[in-house]
Amino acid sequence: MPAEKKNTQSFCLFIQLLMASAPSDRPVVIVLDNASYHHSYVSEALLAFYENQATVFWLPPYCSDLNPIERFWRHLKDKACANHLFETIAEMIHSVDKVLTIQNDLSHAERFLFTKTFC
Repeated sequence: MPAEKKNTQSFCLFIQLLMASAPSDRPVVIVLDNASYHHSYVSEALLAFYENQATVFWLPPYCSDLNPIERFWRHLKDKACANHLFETIAEMIHSVDKVLTIQNDLSHAERFLFTKTFC
């Protein structure tokens, strides 16, 4: 979702669409970070409206260990950019693209696996 669309209104629309499409016979678990639009009055009121149908878990503030994408960003930085001095931006982009291509190859040995534990 583009940055200009990330706001309370779009978040609430997402929650409404999620809940409308969720099967009624199965629990819905929503894991949220501490983005300001997740904590707006309107967002919290909507989440309270669905409290009997969904369970919300809040990630602690500044807890990158619990957010899997943070581990991938570290992997990307380590593989593509760390300890490299690029002469041009194009070389850096090529390096990042190479790591992302490896990530999208499900059989590649250097692919980052989100299922690995971080402890």
